[in-house]
Amino acid sequence: MASSPLRPPRGGRRASRRDLLLGLPALGVGALALGGCAQAGATTDVENVLSISLNQTESHPSFQALSFFGEQLAEATEGRWGARVYANESLGAQQEVVQLVSDGAVDMAVISSTQVENLSMDFRPLNLPGAFESIDHQQAVLSDASIVGDLFASLEPTHRLRVLGGFTQGSRHVYTDRGPIEGPEDLAGLKIRVQESDVFMALMRALGGSPTPMAYGEVYTALQAGVLNGAENNEVSYVTQRHDEIAPYFTLTNHLVGLDYVMANVDRIEEMDEADQQAYADTFAAAQEEFVRLWTEETDASTQQMLDAGVEITEPDPEAFGPAIEEVGRTFLESAEDEEMYRAVQAVAESMGEEDA
Repeated sequence: MASSPLRPPRGGRRASRRDLLLGLPALGVGALALGGCAQAGATTDVENVLSISLNQTESHPSFQALSFFGEQLAEATEGRWGARVYANESLGAQQEVVQLVSDGAVDMAVISSTQVENLSMDFRPLNLPGAFESIDHQQAVLSDASIVGDLFASLEPTHRLRVLGGFTQGSRHVYTDRGPIEGPEDLAGLKIRVQESDVFMALMRALGGSPTPMAYGEVYTALQAGVLNGAENNEVSYVTQRHDEIAPYFTLTNHLVGLDYVMANVDRIEEMDEADQQAYADTFAAAQEEFVRLWTEETDASTQQMLDAGVEITEPDPEAFGPAIEEVGRTFLESAEDEEMYRAVQAVAESMGEEDA
């Protein structure tokens, strides 16, 4: 069955959802039809199909979790709502897709935390080094409406965007072409690739390294040529990018637990009746849990692959890097509201520690 029509967005007519999707020559009209036979990442045998933009491949946990979301939503709403996931940036790069979701041409999207900061710096406290101690800590905060409820709804009046929650990017660590790395003194003078971000530049200096901004696709060649001595990322990216071949010393600095936000057009959500809106929220919460399960499995598999390849994994004393990481995070808190948010996040970690004791 066909999806319901999309109203023209404010400020002039943009392409409708169907115009947009049928206009992607790389996939072809037949592959993009929203009704008919089942497709990868699609729940199409429903009355309304939500379009979801993703910049990852079909093998990524994000794609699998969002496909799970579409299937569960169709079941929970008895066929009234489902979803189709468009992977590989096929609907556009993230900065473009944010506007498409805002206008209602795309229903949902996975957007990196840095892109969301471009909409509102109120999100920065959740994106700072030391904010989260672990993925479990991060997920506990994302599900606590007393901390993130107002923040996640704050873009609705101006952008018609609602943040549903987030998918973790995992803990980020430093890896080098020499080692082991036990503390900042071992990183002194080493050129470490970072994202082009004032936060990451300050963080790498605090960790002892020499921050070197560079496009991620250039890192392998730069490591190979000796232009870089290392980089920072999670285990999954380290292995999939084959950086283990030329930077075989992996140090568990855990300097940042990254985050992608999942955003939706609020007007599209409000087309649902009250029961279906609740099913939508519940189903997305289940999809977040499914993502963490998939991400954990992939991280474990990547870690084993690292060990099999002879990578030397070092776990330094928490005091070696921890205070410097937290200090950098706090220097980027720019208001009393930022401080309050950061303290609330830290309180969750403290309460989790007390429960485990």
